[in-house]
Amino acid sequence: MPALHMEDLPEKEKLKMEVEQLRKEVKLQRQQVSKCSEEIKNYIEERSGEDPLVKGIPEDKNPFKEKGSCIIS
Repeated sequence: MPALHMEDLPEKEKLKMEVEQLRKEVKLQRQQVSKCSEEIKNYIEERSGEDPLVKGIPEDKNPFKEKGSCIIS
C-alpha cells in the first residue's frame, strides 16, 4: 500500500483528519509540567544507584572490554 502524502489529499480530507486528531487529543488526561517534572526527577534520583551510565560497569562484567591486545611487529 503506498504512503499517503498530505499535499496529495483534498482540503476536505485534510480537515477531516485534523478534526479526528483533535478529538483524540482532547480525550488525553493532562498534567501540569511542574508536577510531572518533579515526579520524573524523583524517579531518576531513586534509580541512579542502579544506573550503569551513572555508576559505571565493573571491569569483570563489562561485555565491551577488549579481550586481548593487538601487537604489530
